[in-house]
Amino acid sequence: MAAPIERIDALAQAVEADVIAWRHHLHEHPELSNQEVQTAAYVAAHLRGLGIEVQTGVAGHGVVGLLEGGKPGPVVALRADMDALPVTERTGLPYASQLKVNYGGREVGVMHACGHDAHVAILMGTAEVLAGVREELAGTVKFIFQPAEEGAWPAPMWGAKLMIHEGVLENPKVDAIFGLHVWSSMRSGVIGLRPGPVMASSDFLRVTVTGKQTHAAAPWAGIDPITVSSQIILGLQTVASRQVNILGTPSVVSIGTIDGGDRNNIIPDEVVMTGTIRTYDPEVRAAYHERVTLTAEKIAEASGAPAEVYIGADTGYAATVNHEQLTAEMRDVFERVAGEGNLVRGNLSTGSEDFSFFQQEVPGVFFFLGVTPPDQDPAEAAANHSPLFIVDDAALITGVRAMSQVAAEYLERNARSK
Repeated sequence: MAAPIERIDALAQAVEADVIAWRHHLHEHPELSNQEVQTAAYVAAHLRGLGIEVQTGVAGHGVVGLLEGGKPGPVVALRADMDALPVTERTGLPYASQLKVNYGGREVGVMHACGHDAHVAILMGTAEVLAGVREELAGTVKFIFQPAEEGAWPAPMWGAKLMIHEGVLENPKVDAIFGLHVWSSMRSGVIGLRPGPVMASSDFLRVTVTGKQTHAAAPWAGIDPITVSSQIILGLQTVASRQVNILGTPSVVSIGTIDGGDRNNIIPDEVVMTGTIRTYDPEVRAAYHERVTLTAEKIAEASGAPAEVYIGADTGYAATVNHEQLTAEMRDVFERVAGEGNLVRGNLSTGSEDFSFFQQEVPGVFFFLGVTPPDQDPAEAAANHSPLFIVDDAALITGVRAMSQVAAEYLERNARSK
């Protein structure tokens, strides 16, 4: 028996208005990483109302729902992240966030500038759709509403990694997992899918250069850490261009901050730089860590100014890599949902996602959903994380249909294969 696709689509159509309303509510009431108290309560109440078994307080404020189908079969997980960003919204929407908080010692706005409100609303809608066909499902669906995807550095664990540590992929054991991300660079309703690497790993980089303070009028009397730091910044660009083989996979190292000195005519004792390393391949990632460290240390050593390099691999994000076989097997489902011409091969993104940690444990597929309105050019649309980022509500039903159908089809096909 095939998965109940026609019923799924009818139920998705019926719940569309609710999904839009849920997203507007969540958008107007965003919460930062590890503060998703009201969001979690909102989700849990909805799942309980559907008769879904609910576990709360996972990895902080995570919510996990378990829906057992009417027939035996495997376990598939569907994931949505819940946290917002410290961004002051400038969309002018009637449901725009007005929330302001103290963040990093200053007052900032809080906004769902990455679209996690859409992810939550889509998965809430998916839960309602699949609950409506539970007797026809050949297995179990685990709904994972995840906190803190945007990070909680310098904590050693947060978000997906902490949920895994607390057993979210066990009891029952998950066989495969699917997740989506709304994306401004594609038109509303378009689905982006690609096998293999999708998003980059992300590692925090800090370089501390220690010099010797002196008057700027007599730089030879000290050791100038600012000059050394500028040489290090330029030297780090040779890691990609000269030191690591990147033919098979792109990579980048960027310095985002540089801090040193208090006065224009005094050369300081110390400069601290921070940045990020982005790669797609574990071997390239390891090579980058080695070569970035060596390059910075040796450039500084040549000037007599020691450099201390910290790379936070343990607090970074792994590369998001789609399971090749699972992606190929489920491609027809995404093609059916998207419609003719609306399933595209997604571009590599140097952004990062902690969905990657789920994929390190079980086969997983992460896809993109275009949310830029048809009357706007995606190339000019405000990007995710922008204070002007918007989501076209018309795209949400495509997300619900995709998540619902891929879950039902995965269960049916793998139940038959056992």
